[in-house]
Amino acid sequence: MEIYTSLSNYKSTNKTFVTIGTFDGVHIGHKKVIKKLIKSAKKNKATSVLLTFFPHPRMVLQKDLDIKLINTIEERTKLLEKLGLDVLIIHPFNEEFSRYSALDFVRKILVNTLNISQLVIGYDHHFGKNREGNFEQLQDYGFTYNFKVKKISQQEIKDITVSSTKIRKAIENSEIAKANSYLGYNFMLNGTVIHGNNLGEKIGFPTANLNISEDYKLVPKTGAYIVKSKLGNKFYFGMMNIGFRPTVSGKNQTIEIHFFDFKGNLYDKKIKIEVISFLRDEHKFDSIENLKIQLEKDKLNSINFLKNEYSKTNF
Repeated sequence: MEIYTSLSNYKSTNKTFVTIGTFDGVHIGHKKVIKKLIKSAKKNKATSVLLTFFPHPRMVLQKDLDIKLINTIEERTKLLEKLGLDVLIIHPFNEEFSRYSALDFVRKILVNTLNISQLVIGYDHHFGKNREGNFEQLQDYGFTYNFKVKKISQQEIKDITVSSTKIRKAIENSEIAKANSYLGYNFMLNGTVIHGNNLGEKIGFPTANLNISEDYKLVPKTGAYIVKSKLGNKFYFGMMNIGFRPTVSGKNQTIEIHFFDFKGNLYDKKIKIEVISFLRDEHKFDSIENLKIQLEKDKLNSINFLKNEYSKTNF
């Protein structure tokens, strides 16, 4: 897959089959659209192109809205790369770009830059200034500029409407299983392991403290979670705590992961955490000893869940 960081860096000589959107989450609905695009492009010997944007348009147009995204742009790129696209264009979204009318968008970008032959979109797609463009308009423009428009219906995507908004709400409410089923993969957190206060190690539960540099990345609510991560060439399961460590009067939110059966130094390493299930809310304990007792219960509950409910073949 070829990756371009701006429309100005790409000019197609071959005819293209294109889909457009933010694709936050790259969920099962998105994949339906993308797979149809790739299949059609190959059949017609065209180049499959996905045009996406960063920052998210709502970050630019609704600055008072503190929107968090399911994926960082790096995560989104890696997920899209797995699908078999020919070209990914990540175009910077700004206020100037947002002022493109639907007609200008079609003529200047789809026709003149992308050399479009077919556009594949979801059933609810809108585009252009104030989201004025819709499927009917696209069909009219397609007739004028000689390209076809294919719409993926709501029924084709699934009996329910899968949306990035629904997935974000599920993650925020710790409905991890629901979010993962919509995503088609485990929700992930990527970051660098930094030094903590070593309290976990002192009580027999050493932790990797995860620092996520992207402030727009969605993080689940405070609490304990069952997780897994590939460290080296092996997957390790563990439990993650997101919170303020009220038992030791913590002031800043931390993300701490205790891996079962892992021994090694992870400081300064970049790791990916896959979130499997929610365990419990964060609590303030009367003593460090009571915290340790709860962590032992959490570990037992996690192992039982993994053996009995998650998948024996994965544990």
